[in-house]
Amino acid sequence: MSNKKEKLYNVIFPIWMLWIFPLTWLVILPANFVIDLLAVAITMKVLKIEHIWATAKPVILKVWLFGFLSDLIGTAAMLMAAFLDEDILGPTAGKWWYQNISYSVNYNPFQSIYGFLWVTLCVVLAAAMIYLFNLKFSFKKAPLTDRQKRQLSLSLAVFTAPYLFYLPTMWFVR
Repeated sequence: MSNKKEKLYNVIFPIWMLWIFPLTWLVILPANFVIDLLAVAITMKVLKIEHIWATAKPVILKVWLFGFLSDLIGTAAMLMAAFLDEDILGPTAGKWWYQNISYSVNYNPFQSIYGFLWVTLCVVLAAAMIYLFNLKFSFKKAPLTDRQKRQLSLSLAVFTAPYLFYLPTMWFVR
């Protein structure tokens, strides 16, 4: 069974990497902005929306910020796996939880079907939040039809979901 100290440094990839290597923010922030902008622009082009730049410009900052908020919500769900242990679940369930979910989520989601499913649920949660935040807030005042707003929100949810959650952290800490 792991101890509390161990759990503090095995935190999920994006968070610990940004904490340990603060300069990665200089890459992550603009990269996310470009990815969000491309997803919006390409989807608008596919939907044959006119004046793409004029429509995208006033919404892109919200899209970008809500994308980060959604990723943080998914990360919080990922962290829940690390903090459930024997103290909370009891010795038998806590040991099973650590071996099948917590360790897998923290080090390699492909090691256990249960860990993989947990990570998948976290990615889906973040994608759902991306969809909802963009539909309800980012595109609320945009000069788009309701259908276009739903399609743009869905496109962002699918193409900008935090798939890096699947990246095995053990590649970086061992």
